Amino acid sequence: MDKTIKYLKAILDINDVVVVGVSGGPDSMCLLHLLNDLKKELKLKIIVAHMNHKVRVESEEEEEYVRNFSKDNNLIFELYELKENIKSNFHSEARIIRYKFFEDLVNKYKAKYVMTAHHSDDLMETILMRIGRGSNLKGYSGFEVLTNKGKYNLVKPLIFYTKDEIIKYMDDNKYKYYIDNTNNENDFLRNRYRHNILPKLKEENNNIHEKYYKYSKVLLEADRFINKYTNEVLKDVYKKERLNIDKFKKEDEYIQKRIIEYILSTIYLDDLYKVDDNTINEIIKTIYSNKPNVSILLPDNNKIVKEYNYLYVYKEEVNNNIINEDLYYEDNNIIIKEISNSKDTSNFTIRLNTCELSLPLRFDTRSIGDKMWIKNNKGYKKLKDILIDLKIPKSKRDSIPILYDNNNEILWIPMYKKSKYDKGINDNYNLILNCEKR
Repeated sequence: MDKTIKYLKAILDINDVVVVGVSGGPDSMCLLHLLNDLKKELKLKIIVAHMNHKVRVESEEEEEYVRNFSKDNNLIFELYELKENIKSNFHSEARIIRYKFFEDLVNKYKAKYVMTAHHSDDLMETILMRIGRGSNLKGYSGFEVLTNKGKYNLVKPLIFYTKDEIIKYMDDNKYKYYIDNTNNENDFLRNRYRHNILPKLKEENNNIHEKYYKYSKVLLEADRFINKYTNEVLKDVYKKERLNIDKFKKEDEYIQKRIIEYILSTIYLDDLYKVDDNTINEIIKTIYSNKPNVSILLPDNNKIVKEYNYLYVYKEEVNNNIINEDLYYEDNNIIIKEISNSKDTSNFTIRLNTCELSLPLRFDTRSIGDKMWIKNNKGYKKLKDILIDLKIPKSKRDSIPILYDNNNEILWIPMYKKSKYDKGINDNYNLILNCEKR
């Protein structure tokens, strides 16, 4: 671990406060051991941040181990127990909560650093996933060793080593750690890259992780250079949260995409996974459209609105009612209303238990990237593909009313499809909605 120790000594100062994310696994325990070894020399104040996800039987034992290790080594232990009801994309939503937990500890202890145990295998997996999904230049680089987050620096000091090297270090030193067996399952995309792709790459080149690290650095250097130019352009074309379309059109196509990426980043911050290349291309297509007034729906109730020579972002306000006023929806030749009783089980009627949903509910038209878990299916399917399968003409797809909850979970496409949230007549539900053709 010489490279990591050298790097830590280069960035840390005497009396620094460090928040370190520790799960109890080999990676995070390795990082914690390294920091603990430097604690006396650098007079560090180490905050051990442990998040108990409450999804595995081993979670309690792992929490107790990390807690006792912290106590035995005079480290401050902080716990977050995941109590939020995450309905979809567990890993992404849990990650957001975890980093909010870290930031709260930064504020509480005036910490200078947050450190996580991401290593070179994580870097390779992230790069491959971004290539497969589509991203921007910085996204294709994976992640940086150090990222300035304003109040603190986010550091990933194990980036120089592979998972196997970390485990060997832990075993050689007889350090205890826990293995999360869910990482061996192939249900998640990252795990499939980890188990099926990375071993093949390593067979071709034992030092492939070093090549990916160099690749990442080259992209980051290019990104920083382009970013300087883009920032200068932004001062002229994007003022007071309005984009001047005439000036925007004078820029190179790549810089145009960077400008749109910047605008989206101000909306979604670290949640840019909610938008993709298709979103950016659709926005640029809208900019070049001859229509003077156009709007595009985005995740989380956001809208991109074009009005003549300007483009701006509009975030819709939501209330705390169970049902928005526009629930009684009259459009597209149908009437949708709440009813008290029905024996209908067709796609014209849906029964919902609102306790399982994020309120309020709303009707809206589709957004880019929408997905739906159709009733009796095994997973999510793109809304675009569902509408194609239903043979709905392209000209009508943007006007079909769709029922969403406040987390943008699609509950119902009236007349066409119901989601997994639909209840049977004998199930527990407290809301019935019905649609009728006019």
